[in-house]
Amino acid sequence: MMVVSILGCGWLGKPLAVSLVKKGFYVKGSSTSTEKLNELNQLNISPFLIDISMDINIVEFLKTDVLIIAITHKNIEDFTRLITKIEKSPVKKVVFISTTSVYPALNKVMIEESETIDTPHKQIEDLLRNNVNFKTTVIRFAGLFGGERHPANWFKNGKEIPQPNGFVNMIHLDDCIQIIHKIIEKDCFGELFNACSNHHPTRREFYTYAKLKKGFSIPVFKKEETLQWKKISSDKIQRVLRYKFIYDNLLEI
Repeated sequence: MMVVSILGCGWLGKPLAVSLVKKGFYVKGSSTSTEKLNELNQLNISPFLIDISMDINIVEFLKTDVLIIAITHKNIEDFTRLITKIEKSPVKKVVFISTTSVYPALNKVMIEESETIDTPHKQIEDLLRNNVNFKTTVIRFAGLFGGERHPANWFKNGKEIPQPNGFVNMIHLDDCIQIIHKIIEKDCFGELFNACSNHHPTRREFYTYAKLKKGFSIPVFKKEETLQWKKISSDKIQRVLRYKFIYDNLLEI
C-alpha cells in the first residue's frame, strides 16, 4: 500500500487526505492542534501533532512514499530545518503547495517561466526544488474557493473591491485535489505548475455574480485610474497531466 504524508490537514489537506484514503492510500496527516487529532483518526487518517516551528521528532511521519506540504507557515529557518529532516528520511517525492501571488501584476499572461517576486513562498520553492536528495513538484495555486470558502463572503461590510476591471485567477478545491491525485498517479515529480481555472472574468463581473447569487447586495468597487492585472496560464498542467478542470466557468459556481 502506498503511503502519503500530508503536512497540514487544513482547508486543502484534510479533504485531500480523505480522498486519498478512499483511493486506497495509507495516509498520515498532521495538525498543530491536539483537538483535531481525534477527528483525523476517525477519518482513517493516521494523526500526527506537528508544528515545524518546534524542533520535534517527525521520523515516523516522514516514513512515506510521498510528502505533501500544505501549510501556510512561511518561516524560512523553520523550513530549512524541516528540509534537513527530509534529507535524512526515506522521502524521495515531495509536493509543495505554493501560490500564484509570487507573480507580480504586470498586465500580461503569466506562465511558469515568468518573472516572480522574491516572497517567502518563492524562497521555500527554491529551497525544495534545488535539493538533490528528493524531487519536488511545486503547484502554484490561484485564489482558492470551495467548501466553506465562497467568494460572496469576501469583502464584507461595504469594503471596496480593488481593480474592478482587472481579472480574477481562481481554482476550486475539487480541482486542487484532483490535480494532486494526477501528480501522484503519473509520478510527475520535479515539476513546476500553475493551477488556475481557464476562465478569467473581470473582478467586477465575478464578485457581482458571487454576491448576488448568495443574496448579498451589489459590491462596492474602488475607482482606480491605473489598471493592474495578471492572468495565470494553466496550459502546462493541462498539457503534461492531460487535466481537464472541473470548475472552468467561474460564473457558474
